[in-house]
Amino acid sequence: MFSKFFKSHKPSPARNIYGFKAKTIDGEEISMSKYMGKVVVIVNVASQLNYTQLVQLDEEYKDRGLEIVAFPCNQFGNQEPGTNEEIKTFVAKYNTKFQMMDKIDVNGSNEHPLYTYLKSQLRGTLIDAIKWNFTKFIVDRNGIPIQRFGPKDEPNSMVPLLERLLDGEHVNQVFDEAEPPKPAA
Repeated sequence: MFSKFFKSHKPSPARNIYGFKAKTIDGEEISMSKYMGKVVVIVNVASQLNYTQLVQLDEEYKDRGLEIVAFPCNQFGNQEPGTNEEIKTFVAKYNTKFQMMDKIDVNGSNEHPLYTYLKSQLRGTLIDAIKWNFTKFIVDRNGIPIQRFGPKDEPNSMVPLLERLLDGEHVNQVFDEAEPPKPAA
């Protein structure tokens, strides 16, 4: 039963996120190469929850090269049951300006290929599956996933790493959600 949800991930042949495509909440297919040269936060979201800190991060760091790409997902507690139009109406209340994507699955046999790649690059604590809404992946300016933050990690906890990446510092990949990022040698 759980094998579909917690499938094992083979290493992906992809070298970065730029080879992946996804649909926006408006149905337009975009390439992740759109974010080339940017620091990206990829996050699975539920509109029934609070977006305040993500909106604040976007407002504070967008001009420095930060992009937030949010994928609605209804796999956790039925917290994203709405249509794309209903989701757009809800997130407008937060004055959300970052990129909202089409609702997807982040685990299981129908998971989006981008999430298969992200999970193969940055393993989770105990299991690789996304455990809940608001799991966040930080991607550097070269499209390489650098660190995975769990659902309980507030978006503001990413600020030190985001600032280092936005300042152009090279940071090695962190393979454990709980481990702080180390400067490159």
